[in-house]
Formats: sequence, C-alpha cells, structure tokens
Amino acid sequence: MVPKSDLGDLNASVQSQRATLVTMEDNATVRHEAVLKQNEAVTQKVLDAIKTQVAKPSCPPIPAQKACPVPEIKEGRADRLNGKVVIGEVEDFYLAGPGLIYKARIDSGAETSSIDARNVTRFERDGSNWVRFDVPVPDSEEFTTLEKEISRRVKVIQASTNEAERRVVVELQFTIGDHQQVAEFTLADRSNLTYQVLIGRNVLRDVMLIDVGKEHATELPESIRINNDNGK
Repeated sequence: MVPKSDLGDLNASVQSQRATLVTMEDNATVRHEAVLKQNEAVTQKVLDAIKTQVAKPSCPPIPAQKACPVPEIKEGRADRLNGKVVIGEVEDFYLAGPGLIYKARIDSGAETSSIDARNVTRFERDGSNWVRFDVPVPDSEEFTTLEKEISRRVKVIQASTNEAERRVVVELQFTIGDHQQVAEFTLADRSNLTYQVLIGRNVLRDVMLIDVGKEHATELPESIRINNDNGK
C-alpha cells in the first residue's frame, strides 16, 4: 500500500511527465513540418534548375511573307488538254511568300522539284524540325531568307558523281500560268546551273503536259506581273 501523502506526489509527477511528452510531441511536429518545407524548397530548386537546363533554345520569329495572291482563272494564260495545263520546256514560276518570279526548267526526268537555296540551317521549333535558307532574288545579287518546316529528307545521286547527297525537302506554294499548287521541293545549291528552279514529276504528274517544242507556253496572271518587283 502507498501512503496517501505519496499519491499526491506521484500524480504531480505523472502530470509533469504528460506535459513534457506533449511538449516533445509538439516540438517534433514543428520540426517535421520545417523539414518538409525545407525539402519542398530544395526539390523545387532542383526542378527549376533541370527545367532551365533542358529548356528549348528560343528561335527567331518567322519572317513576314507576302500572301499568295488569288488570281481569277481568266487573268492568267494556260492552255489545257484533257484538263491538264500545257507547258513548255521553260516557264515563269511565281514563288508565293517572298513574291519572286523565276525562270523554271521543266524536267520530266527528275522525280522531285528543286529550288536554289543557300545557307541551309536546320533547327527545332515547337518540337518540329524546321529549316532556314536563303533564296536568290532574280536579276540581282541579293537573297531573301525563308523558314519552312521540313517535310522529309531524300538522297539524290547526281549524274556527275556516284556519291549520294542528302537534301532537305520543304513544301512551297507557287503559280505557273493560272495554276496554283503546293508541292515538295528539295533545297540545293543551283548556283552553277542556268535555272534556279527545276520542276519535276511530283508537280507534273496528273496536272501538266509538256510541249517540248515550246517555251513560256503559259503566262502568269496580270495581277502578279504588274505588282511584282522581285523583292526590290
């Protein structure tokens, strides 16, 4: 048996120990919350650092380009046979965007059309593969810069060499006569060739017929010819 006088002291000791335990629990909770906040801050710093390191490089904005005019059919001249445009071996070629007129050679032996392009540089924009390149301004020493999304890449074997050359392919909008179309063009340095644009079978197929005895069998719409200054 414990004397009553000792029970009071025992109860006081128990109450003191309970208060101590509550204080310790509160302190542990405060320290735990502080550790969690510190860990969250450290984790966020790490995530921000990772995000900064893997961020995509910013690309320059796409240069403003002229919209392709929409001429009426009667404005341009193009003879048709069985619904197909009849063209000669050389035709005027209007490149929409920069608004340039080239002399284009028609070549049914080439699978894909081609345009003279210099300083071809590939880059990434919004997760897609793009290319920046310069096209010559006809009858001048100047160039204008275009940016296009890459459609695909092809291997081309020249007749003068056995080595295959890899070329970038982009889609361009153009006009021949009164016919407007969007088609794929390979980008190639044609500075050593007579014509800066070559029209191949990917444009001719099901759309055009070649009269080998003619040149300039078509005529661009008057609205293009009058308003065009070839970028000057």
